[in-house]
Amino acid sequence: FISFAQSDFTLQRDTILMGSKFQITIVTPDSAVGNLQIDQAIAEIVRIENLISEWRSHTQVSEINRQAGKQAVKVDKELFDLTKRAIAYSQMTNGAFDVSIAAMDKIWVFDGTMTEKPTEQAIQKSIANVGYQHIILDSVASTIFLAREGMKIGFGSIGKGYAADKGRELLQAQGVKAGIVNASGDMALWGTQPNRKPWRIGINNPFKRHGIAKILKLKEAAIATSGSYEKYAEIDNIRYSHIINPTTGYPATGLTSVTVYGPSAEFANALSTSIMVLGLHEGKKLIKRFPHYKIIIITDKGKIIKR
Repeated sequence: FISFAQSDFTLQRDTILMGSKFQITIVTPDSAVGNLQIDQAIAEIVRIENLISEWRSHTQVSEINRQAGKQAVKVDKELFDLTKRAIAYSQMTNGAFDVSIAAMDKIWVFDGTMTEKPTEQAIQKSIANVGYQHIILDSVASTIFLAREGMKIGFGSIGKGYAADKGRELLQAQGVKAGIVNASGDMALWGTQPNRKPWRIGINNPFKRHGIAKILKLKEAAIATSGSYEKYAEIDNIRYSHIINPTTGYPATGLTSVTVYGPSAEFANALSTSIMVLGLHEGKKLIKRFPHYKIIIITDKGKIIKR
């Protein structure tokens, strides 16, 4: 009797979570066990959405927003810590990243119908309730207070990266030796493919049909991309990104996409969003401060910059 070691294979599942497409891939010798492990990763991401969504009325984030200008809200340590990190990202980027941008009136429209810019008055009014400096944290009471009425916080820019990181953490704790949690382009990955080769991740070049700017070969890493090539408004031959500068109220211009890769998807997310807003010169200065992270920038002229 000869017993063959069962060989590993990849098991993949697509699902909709946080209003976006998620794809979970794991390397496993057993599809029954593997499917249960994917179920648990999905349950973890649903749990996170029920904690941080500003769209669901029962979440702690929705309650913080409802109580803006009125009172502090007691929250789980996990949400407190995530908010604290988000404020740190805001400070580190001088407000190019701002977790309170959720309060902004949606005066820019990115569905192709917009033909002229909003008025300066409308833009100033739209950013009146944005300002991370007015988020008051009390670590002893574990409360979050938005000091101004009309303020809102939202985790649209780092939430999916955070979910990808947490999904990876859970699967690794379950003993899954390799996989990818892909949260609509924000990815956390680990280990190798069944053939022992690194994962190959293609970075799109929006200027070339089916074009790839670079293929990354990665084992233990996370990736986030922010771009203007899918949602933007073109007015007077200038392309305005759907990523808005929280301090000015104007969309980011100059860069078409920013991909950041390094250890954490959440932090890569914060950096890619910030660099879109900061632009090439300031963006390169920011990434230099974090040697564990690398960038691939594609400018609006199609130039590819890697660093």
